[in-house]
Amino acid sequence: MTQQTSDFPLFDTHCHADFEAFEQGFSHEQSIDGYIKKAKQVQVEKLLIPSIGQNNWHKLEKIAQSHPNVYYALGFHPYFLEQADALQFEELHQLLTLKTRQCVAIGECGLDFFVDVEQEKQERFFIQQMELAKAFNLPLIIHERKSYNRLIQLIKQHKFTLGGVIHGFSGSEQQALAWIKLGFYIGVGGTITYPRAQKTRTTIAKLPLDSLVLETDAPDMPTYGNQGNVNHSKHLVTISNELFLLRKEPKQSIATQIWQNSHRAFGICE
Repeated sequence: MTQQTSDFPLFDTHCHADFEAFEQGFSHEQSIDGYIKKAKQVQVEKLLIPSIGQNNWHKLEKIAQSHPNVYYALGFHPYFLEQADALQFEELHQLLTLKTRQCVAIGECGLDFFVDVEQEKQERFFIQQMELAKAFNLPLIIHERKSYNRLIQLIKQHKFTLGGVIHGFSGSEQQALAWIKLGFYIGVGGTITYPRAQKTRTTIAKLPLDSLVLETDAPDMPTYGNQGNVNHSKHLVTISNELFLLRKEPKQSIATQIWQNSHRAFGICE
């Protein structure tokens, strides 16, 4: 299958380009360079890599040092909280104190009530990360699974107003509008390429265009037709093209607005 190329510059606001799935026997630096090169060949010009925990914080900093169009976020993913502790949280605080301009968010953080990590610990770490985001004036990249009501409740209780992105959104229009009202952007991923995902496709078609950003979640969440394969930021072109089909606005208007949204969500200069 011929790889599609975008007619417009694209920003993958959520990919895990540091994961071992991409290394394929090469050194880490070679694999990252190759990943970014493949993305740029199809006009995916910028990437944002969220961390999942302490084990990849320094890796992301190193990648960003040699790639000016790669941004990153630091935080604790709820799925990987089992080994997280107060000392790691203190280390995160120290890293944020020394952060560069390419560290643009806290995340990937949130609540996942589908995984076997106690809810109390998930909520405690999420609240702490909200407070950290306030202290450093950073938005959040939120992972939400089976936890919408509780997340909304905690964000309101703790008066978090810096917004961010709801990663991999697949909820209802009502839920999306509630997030937007709280200052969040909606992360649109490969789900919209699946014909069966009618609820999500209909919702994304109706939401305000200035509330959307695009993401791949590579190496996970492959687009329709690529099931079973390792996902890659180059497939953001497929997601973008599907968005063009779902929306009524002209392609140029959609592309320009999404590009602007992707920068504004994280306070990045275009």
